[in-house]
Amino acid sequence: MVKMTHKSVLSFSPYCSYSSRRGMPFLHSTPLVALFHSQSSNPTKSGETHLKNGTSKPRVSNVEDALKVFDEMLQRRPLPSVVRFNQVLAPLVKLKHYPTVLSLNSQMLLSGIRPNHYTLAIVINCYCRLNRMDYALSVLAHFFKLGLQPDVATLNTLIHGFVLQNRVADAARLFRKIVVGGHCQPNVITFNTLIKGFCAIGNNTAAIQLLGKMEANGCQPNIITYSTIIDSLGKDTLVDEAKNLFSEMVGRGIAPNVVTYTSLIQGVCNLGQWKEATRLLYEMASQGIFPDVFTFSILVDTFCKDGMVVQAKNVVQIMIQRGIEPDTVTYNSLMDGHCLRGEMDKAKQVFDLMVTKGSMVNVQSCNILINGYCKQKKIDKAYKIFKEMPLRGLVPNTVTYTTLIDGFCKAGRLQEAEKLFSEMQDHGQLPNIQTYNVILDGLCNNQQLSEAIEFLREIEGSKLKPDVVTYNIVIEGLCNAGEVQSAKDRFYGLSPKGVQPDVRTYNIMISGLCKGGLLVEAEEMLREMEQKGCSPDGCTYNTIIRGSQGKPTLLACPVVFMILVLLLPDELSFTNDLSIHEFDSFGLFGVLMFLTCSIHDFDSWFLCIHRCTTVPELLTPHKNYSILCSDIKLSSVP
Repeated sequence: MVKMTHKSVLSFSPYCSYSSRRGMPFLHSTPLVALFHSQSSNPTKSGETHLKNGTSKPRVSNVEDALKVFDEMLQRRPLPSVVRFNQVLAPLVKLKHYPTVLSLNSQMLLSGIRPNHYTLAIVINCYCRLNRMDYALSVLAHFFKLGLQPDVATLNTLIHGFVLQNRVADAARLFRKIVVGGHCQPNVITFNTLIKGFCAIGNNTAAIQLLGKMEANGCQPNIITYSTIIDSLGKDTLVDEAKNLFSEMVGRGIAPNVVTYTSLIQGVCNLGQWKEATRLLYEMASQGIFPDVFTFSILVDTFCKDGMVVQAKNVVQIMIQRGIEPDTVTYNSLMDGHCLRGEMDKAKQVFDLMVTKGSMVNVQSCNILINGYCKQKKIDKAYKIFKEMPLRGLVPNTVTYTTLIDGFCKAGRLQEAEKLFSEMQDHGQLPNIQTYNVILDGLCNNQQLSEAIEFLREIEGSKLKPDVVTYNIVIEGLCNAGEVQSAKDRFYGLSPKGVQPDVRTYNIMISGLCKGGLLVEAEEMLREMEQKGCSPDGCTYNTIIRGSQGKPTLLACPVVFMILVLLLPDELSFTNDLSIHEFDSFGLFGVLMFLTCSIHDFDSWFLCIHRCTTVPELLTPHKNYSILCSDIKLSSVP
C-alpha cells in the first residue's frame, strides 16, 4: 500500500527550489492518509482487470477507483510507464480533484517515475485551477530543464490561469516570451484567451491589436474571436466600432451567430437605439438565427430600465410562447423594472412566481426587492425578505446588508442600522466603502455630526480608503449645519490625502458658501473649479443664481455672468417666476440686455455687447430662451 505523509508530499520540490521552505498551503488541509487508503463501499474490479493484462487503459470514474489503481500500480515491478500513471491523473483533473492529483504526482516523483510533457501539463493545469500561478511557472521552468518543449495546450492553460486571476499583463508577457522565443506556435485558442482577458479589463485597443496580429502568426480568427471583442465594445457603448468589426467579420466570410447578434443588440439597447435593435432582430430572423434567453433578457432589462415594463412583459410572453423559459436574470430584470416604478406589489408577484418555479430566486433577486422596499420607505417589508433569505438557503452578501442599512438610516432608525452593521461582520460579510458611506450619510442626515466625524476617523484609520463620496457626505453635513469654515478645512485637506474633488464636491461647497452669504468666495471657488479642469454643471450655476438672488447684480459679479454666457442655454435650469416671452425674438442677446439693464448691472451689459459681437449665434432665437427668461426670478429687481 501507498504510505503518504504530509512530510513526503511537501518536502519534495523538483519544480520549485523554494517549495521546501514555503510549502504548499492548500495541501495541508487534505487528510492524505485517509485519502490514499479510503476504500469504496462497492469498489469496481476494472482496476485489477486492466492491471493484469497490462495493456488496457484503466477505467477511473471516481476518486476511490483512481486511488486503488494508483496504489496497485506503484507496487508492481517493474513499475508501469509514466503514460499509465497519466491515465489515472487525467480523469481526476476532470473530476476537479486538483490537490489529489498534485499529491499523487509527488508520490510518482518520489518513486522515480520521470514525468513527460503530458504529466507536467496536468500539474500546471492543477496549479492554475488552484490559483497558484507561482508553482505553475516553476513547473514550466522544469519543462526546459528536462529538455522538453511545452505544447500549445500547456501555453493556453497558463495564459488562461493568469486571465482567471485578472493578471492579463502577466499573460501577455508570457505569450510574448513563448512565441518570440519560438518555443511554441500559438493557436486560435491562445489568441482568444488573451483577447478575452484584454476585453475583461476594458482594454479593447489591445484586443483589436492582437486580432490584427493573428494572421501574421499563421492563425485565422474565428467567430469567438470577433464575438468577444464585439461584446466588449458594445458594453463600453462603442457601438459604431462594434458594427465596423461586425462588418469586417461578415466580409471575411465568418457568419455571425446568436451570441454576436446578442452582443450588438445589447450595445444599441444601452444607447436607447430601439430602431437599430429592431432592425438587428429582423436581420437575425432573416438568417434563420433566433433569439435565445440571453437576447430576450437583454430586451427585458432595457425596457425595464427605460420604465417600459408593459413592453418588457410582452417580451416575456413572447419568450414563453416560443418555448424559451425565462431564467432568473429575466425575472430579476422584470422585478427591478417594477421596483423602479414604485410598483412593489407587482414586483413581489414576480418574486413569488420565481419561488413557485423552484430554485430561481437568488441573492440578487432578494437584493432587488429589498432595495425597492427601502426606496419606498417600507423598511419592515425589506427586513422580512432579509430574514427569509437563510430559509431559502441564501446567504446575504455585502450589497444586501449595505442596502438594508441605508434603508434604516434614511428612515431615522440608526440603532437598527448599527445593529445590522455589527451582525454583518459577525456573519463574515466585510463592509466595503459603500457600507461606510451609507452609515456616514445616515449620521449626518440625522444631526449626529460629531458621531459622523468620529466615524470618518475610524474609516481613515481602517484598511479601506475613503473616496470622494465619503468626504462629500461629511462636507455637506458640515455645510448644512452652518459650519462652513470646517467644511472649507475639510475641502482643502482633500488633495493632500490623494482625493480629487469632483463637481459634486464643488457644488456642495459653493452652495454652503452662498447660504452663508459668502458670494465672493463662492465665485472664487467657481473660478478655481474651472482652473483645475472640473467642469461646472447646471447645478453649479443654479446654486450661484439662487445664492445671488436679492443682490444688486444678476449673478453677483460680471465674471460669473460671463461664464454663464459662454454656456449653451441647454445647460441651465431655473425656478419659475416671471414670463418674458416677448424677448424670445431677440435671442439670447435681447434677454441678457434686458436683464442686465433691469438690475443696473451695466458692467455685465457692456461685456454682453462685446461677447455678442464675437459670437453672432447669441443674436439668434433659441428654443430655451423663453424658458430661460420665464424661469429667472426677478422679484428683487429694483
